[in-house]
Formats: sequence, C-alpha cells, structure tokens
Amino acid sequence: MIHKHYDVIVLGRSIGALTAAALLARRDFTVMVVGHGERPPTYRLDQHVLRRRAFTMLAEPSPAWRRFLVELAQSQTWKRRIVPALPMLQIVAPRRRVDVPPDMVLFGREIDREFPELRRVVDELYAELAHVNGAADDAFSNDAVWPPGTFWERRETARYAAMLPYARAEPDADLLVEFPRGHLFRSIVTQSVLFATDLSALPPPFAVARLHGAWTRGLMMLPRGEEELEEFLVERILAHGGRCLLDERAAAVHVRRGTAAGVVLDGDDHPSGSSFVITDMDGETLASLSGGEGIHKRALREWPRITSSVGRFVVSLIVRREGLPEPLGPEALLLPFPSSSALAGRAMASSPPPAPRAGDAGSRPSAPRSTRPAGPGRPVVHLQRCDLPPPSTDTLLVAEILLPDRGPLSLLEARQAVLDALTAELPFLERHLVLVDSVHDGLPVWVYDGQRRRLVERAMLKGAAAGAEPMVRQLEVDPPGYLGLAGEPIRGPIERTLLVGRSVLPGLGQEGQLLAAWGAARLVTRTDRRKERMRRDMWSKVEIG
Repeated sequence: MIHKHYDVIVLGRSIGALTAAALLARRDFTVMVVGHGERPPTYRLDQHVLRRRAFTMLAEPSPAWRRFLVELAQSQTWKRRIVPALPMLQIVAPRRRVDVPPDMVLFGREIDREFPELRRVVDELYAELAHVNGAADDAFSNDAVWPPGTFWERRETARYAAMLPYARAEPDADLLVEFPRGHLFRSIVTQSVLFATDLSALPPPFAVARLHGAWTRGLMMLPRGEEELEEFLVERILAHGGRCLLDERAAAVHVRRGTAAGVVLDGDDHPSGSSFVITDMDGETLASLSGGEGIHKRALREWPRITSSVGRFVVSLIVRREGLPEPLGPEALLLPFPSSSALAGRAMASSPPPAPRAGDAGSRPSAPRSTRPAGPGRPVVHLQRCDLPPPSTDTLLVAEILLPDRGPLSLLEARQAVLDALTAELPFLERHLVLVDSVHDGLPVWVYDGQRRRLVERAMLKGAAAGAEPMVRQLEVDPPGYLGLAGEPIRGPIERTLLVGRSVLPGLGQEGQLLAAWGAARLVTRTDRRKERMRRDMWSKVEIG
C-alpha cells in the first residue's frame, strides 16, 4: 500500500540533490527531499559554531549555476547574498606569500615580485586558461545530458564536447610543461585542482584548466558557507510546493516490477510512492537500498567500479582575531616547500608549547606536540578564514587536508599535524587558540585556557556524533567515463533512478554535480509533455538574465 505519491523523491542534501529538487519543484513536479542521514554542514559546542566540511562555491561562475538562478528568478537575491573573496586565493609557503587578486595587473605585480623568471610563462598560462574557460562556458550553457547515455544524447552532447579544448587530449598531457619540474608554481596549480576535484588524483588536462580557473576568475563566497547555500536551496524547494525532510532517512527503495516506485522511510510501514528516485549516493549504495532487487542487466555487466583511498580531513579552529595576521585571506593554500635555509630557520623558530602544570584544575596532559620541522613531510592545507560577526572578536578557521588511507599520517595524528602546519606559518596562532576539533578522528575537543589544553568529551557537542564521522571521500573510477571526467552514468542501476552525486562527473567537482542535476531534471521533465511545454513557455514568467 502506497502511503503518499510524489512525482520525484530526492535522497540527499548535497548541492546536486537540492539543485535538481529545486528545478523540478519549479517545473510543477511534486518533490520530496529526504536527507538520508547526511549530517548538516555545522555543529556546536556551547556558543561556538563549527563546520564539519570545508566549502568553497567554486561553481558560482558556471553557466550551470547561472541558468539555475535565471530559471528560478533568483539572480538578484543571489547577488545580495554573496561577497567577493579578496584575494581570490592566497598562497602561503615558507618565505613566500602570493595573492591572486581579481585585478590581473595586481596579479602581474605579485608574479614580478615572487617569480620574475616565470612572468612570460605565467602570462601565457592564464591566457590559455581564459580561452579554455570561455569555450567551456559556451559548451555548458547548452541544455544537454552530461555524461550522455543514449545514442541521441551522445550525438547531441558530442557537438558541445567538440567545443572543449583538451577534451580529447592524452590523460597525461601537461598544461604546465613550460614550468620547471618541482617549481612552487606547479604546486600552486596542481594543489588548487586537487582540492577542487572529486577525484583522488589529478584529473585530465581540460579539468585542470577548468578547476584552477574556478579559483582565479572572480571567486565569490557566502558568509555562512555551505549552511547558507543549503538554506537558499531548501527555501526555493519549499516556495514551489516541495517537501523537505532533511533529518529523515530512507530504509529501503521500493521496487515494483523491476522499477523504482518509491522509498520506505525509517519508521514507516508503507512506502512513499514516486515516479522517479533521484539521489546523490553512488550506484552501489543505491542498489543495496533495494536489497539487490530490480538491478538491470546492463548495470550488472558494465557498471564502473568506484573506490576511494583518500579522504578530506577537516579541522575547525576558533581563534582570537588578534592572533591572525591581518592580510590572511578568506581562502589560502599552505604549501610546505621551504628551501634548506628556510627549513633550518623554521626548525629553530619552532618550539613546543609549555606543558600543563601539575594540579591544574580540569586539565589533562594532551598528546605531545610534534616537533618535526616544516618540510615536505607536512601536509598541504586548504585554509578558510571566516571572521565571526560582532560582537564576537573570534575567527573561525576551517583547515582541510587530503588524507590517504595508507600514508605516513594516521587518522589520529592528522589533527595535530594540521595544527603544526598552521602554527609553522602563523607563529602567533597557538597562544590565541580557543578551540580545536575534528569530527573525523573521534578525539575529544581541545579547549584552550590560555596556553593550557583541556579535553572536552564529544558528548558535549550538539549536532555531532559521539564517535568518529566518515570523511568525504575522493574517488577513483575504473574504467574512466566520458572524456575522462565522468564516473557513473546519470541513469542509476534500477529503472527510474537517477544519480546526481559526486560519482557522476567527479573530474569537474561542484560543477559536475550541477551538470548532473540539470541532466536529471531534463530526463524527468521530458517524461511529461505538458510540463515540458510549460518549461519552454516559461521565459514569460522568469527573469531574462
């Protein structure tokens, strides 16, 4: 017995899932969104708000996002929410600091100061990036299915894919061939790409150009990060009659006659029916929700293998603002590549903090501080600075590293390694720490009284698990999909299921999720001719962007 029927049920709360839900709600489909156990972007300790994920709106300049805003008539509302990141990206390395401002003249001065020997090569690189991104904008402005599935989709998408420079290049082609091997600028480009993609290794050349370009062509940010984006998208779903149950989860996918016909929510005896199920899970997880029922033969025969050996380890730090250098930007990469003289100087400058004094109330000795010098053994850190609104005088730092499962750094050592990397480049940070935590290691929260570290049990946190939470995973795809950018197809392993998560176009990161959301919305819309005609006539009702 069907409990209630919807046109579409969406499982997940990622940017891809919520974008697809908002588009379909706008097109007059009845939509229900189920969070399916995904935790919200933030959690709390007393009055302190911490983030479990780093979030940069790299897809903001993408035509996929701009088309979404136009269709929902939200361009002006969005402009009031966002603020420019100044500088767009900051590179911090021993004895080096490079800002990437929106003004290319100022950027040229930065290159002349730090890398005068590379000025010509850098100018040529960014001219080529502008060409690649202009062509990509033209291609992604069209309503097509990325990655394509059927013969007609492949034929249509191939016309637009032909516009993409480097799309057919060899996977090991090097956009940075003019740069000396081991040069810091190579690391600037490659590390910015690795933090933007959903693949665990460097993506194909077109994606390298696209993702590094996302950092350097007018980066915008939301003051409250991913939480504010989620609120914006949920608000649009509700405004168009959708239903959002972000704290609920699906116990099973209901399959009838080999086709997905709805989901069973936890605690419900009867399924909620639907014509389509859209999810940001990977295909294997979706198939397990159906108990293996309804998986079509082609999926059993040809489905790509998605694995992961790298996770995103995130640390939240509350710091008194006076402990941070004023020029520290909102987005920074900390690269541990010092010269030998800088290495020696940094080792002399690094000294362990005072040990807790015996008898201090509420204090316990913490794990010993690492005394490793700054060097190649330190992780590359993506650091976000979020100054808290008045009357607070604190700043939230969100630090993220890519942590291999089998690497020199264990999960329990990662938090201290991140803190060591930050204090190596921000020398006054340690004495101004208020709180340090990560949801991924299961360790107690580090709360600081002066320079004394006190451990607070995780049971005191609101909105976080008492144990370790899984990291967001970087993916490996075997075999690589369309143009080396894709993983799983949009059409799921069960009929009438569609995928819009990170596993569909992992090579393009956030933009890949938006393109998958557009593809899924198109496939659903085309099953209802009346609503497809309504969408074609919608230009009289939406803004002309």
